[in-house]
Amino acid sequence: MKRLSILAGLLLGASACCHAQTATLDVTVRTTGGQPIADAVVVAVPNDPAALSGAKPRAEQIEQIDKEFVPKVRPVFVGSTVAFPNQDSVRHHVYSFSPAKRFELPLYAGLPSQPVLFDKPGVVVLGCNIHDWMIGYVYVSESPWFAKTGADGKARISDLPPRSYSVRVWHPQQDGAEQDTGKALDVAAGQHAEMAWTIALKPEVRVRRAPTGGGHMGHY
Repeated sequence: MKRLSILAGLLLGASACCHAQTATLDVTVRTTGGQPIADAVVVAVPNDPAALSGAKPRAEQIEQIDKEFVPKVRPVFVGSTVAFPNQDSVRHHVYSFSPAKRFELPLYAGLPSQPVLFDKPGVVVLGCNIHDWMIGYVYVSESPWFAKTGADGKARISDLPPRSYSVRVWHPQQDGAEQDTGKALDVAAGQHAEMAWTIALKPEVRVRRAPTGGGHMGHY
């Protein structure tokens, strides 16, 4: 029992030591009118490309629930895979024509046999060929250090190795180029940094959702 306690203490100490060697970045994103912005992706890209060596992709997922993509915005590290489980009682036909990833999951229910590999950085706009109002986004980041804001407009990027970064913000309704939001950040081990953005948003343009019972092909 005593040996287990010692081992647990060593593991906790190692974890604390590891976190002390990295930094944390807290971000706030608001509109020009001062309102918090949800679903904004904040990315910290190291200025030294060698810092990306060893970063590993992950397996992610975007569900279809009540004929919507959930979450609406999913940031992923380049090379990651995304599964698209359909939790609805109707079938969906998920696709994208975006240059960063063109793909199609023909009409299906449940879980497609293979997840989709996102192997090129960029924004991938998702749609459903059956339900036109269904819109989602996969933000494929060239950096593994990113986060997405909540309803309060806040996000946290943890475990940032101490070095210099360019930090930028993207949102589906952003009025202006993502690259124009870039800010320089230099962090030291154990540092807690804070940054804030104010961005203008364009009105969201969406196809009106069909009444309960389906879209233009309601039997699906």
